[in-house]
Amino acid sequence: MIYLDNAASTQIHEDVLDSMLPYLKEQYGNASSIHRYGRLARKAIEKARKQIASLINADPSEILLTSGGTESNNTVLRGIPTSETSNQIITSLIEHDAILEPCKKLSQNGFDIDYLPVDKFGNIDPLELKNHLSEKTCLVSIMFGNNEVGTVQKISQIAKICNEQKIPFHTDAVQAVGKIPIDVKELGIDLLSISSHKLHGPKGIGALFIKNGIKIDPVILGGGQEHGLRSGTENVANIVGFGKACEIAKNNLNENIEYVTKLRDLFIEKVLHEIPEVTLNGDSEYRLPNNAHFTFLGVNGEDLIIKLDEYGIAASTGSACSVNTQRASHVLQAMGFSHEQITGSLRLTTGIFNNEKDIEQTVNSLKIIVKELRSVSPFKEKYSFNS
Repeated sequence: MIYLDNAASTQIHEDVLDSMLPYLKEQYGNASSIHRYGRLARKAIEKARKQIASLINADPSEILLTSGGTESNNTVLRGIPTSETSNQIITSLIEHDAILEPCKKLSQNGFDIDYLPVDKFGNIDPLELKNHLSEKTCLVSIMFGNNEVGTVQKISQIAKICNEQKIPFHTDAVQAVGKIPIDVKELGIDLLSISSHKLHGPKGIGALFIKNGIKIDPVILGGGQEHGLRSGTENVANIVGFGKACEIAKNNLNENIEYVTKLRDLFIEKVLHEIPEVTLNGDSEYRLPNNAHFTFLGVNGEDLIIKLDEYGIAASTGSACSVNTQRASHVLQAMGFSHEQITGSLRLTTGIFNNEKDIEQTVNSLKIIVKELRSVSPFKEKYSFNS
């Protein structure tokens, strides 16, 4: 198989797996216990916390361990202090469902949720945000890099606007952490969500950066773990693996960026030049280094995925988390795409374990598949599908 769905999940790094094994076998103590087993588990957790913090230039005390990006996002939205005069949350139309669904629930409970529009490339206008801010605004949450089309937002500008108004700014950086340089202090970020399995760590573990001084109310109560913010016995092995994945990502960041960007650009160049009636979606300059998102006019994206799978190639149309909802991409809708453009979309996301041969083979397969699907397309008279 050629795996090109790294935005959905990544292959666990061998060194990450090796780091986890002792905590699944010999060192199985509860980190809350005071005996030697417990102390070793606690020490391992705190080491991982430092590794996670180091990747984004945070202090270890600012890292809250969670089960992943979804919990981190929910913790912010449900835990940010509010009142009757401070209950407006500003977000965007292209957020992940882990933001949009909690916002939908909050709106049913009396919150004022403002959704910022985007342009045809998926960009938010920071000035638009400024116009939406009010005395009622208690939180702004804008994703760092879009999980579907890969567009990277102007985070420093957005954070500056929020900082000037003393409004907490949160960013869902699940797709960005470990793929591009992120310095929470330099950028002025108050809250940031991370997920381990997007950067070659294990699934079921993530983190929320909470800047010192930002108050968040706990949403999971119990034994008081994570300084009372997130109760529950810690998953030591996964935490250790997450920390190791962050350490590896930091040590190889520049090299990895250069490598996956080269593969992505090769993908874009070959697809656009060798297959007719294809468009690249998202911002061509400000995009995640591993994301190539296309629209193949006259082709159904789900048919493309099924055919690619038959050729031994794993890809997707968009977010794996919402595939069961069977609805059109809200991201592409917000960008003004027609139904035909949305249904013909395909997301290809490269990773450090891919190579140029994978790209060549995938493009060659796409040429055959697209030609075959277009031969029976109801739109074949509308477009020049000469390939």
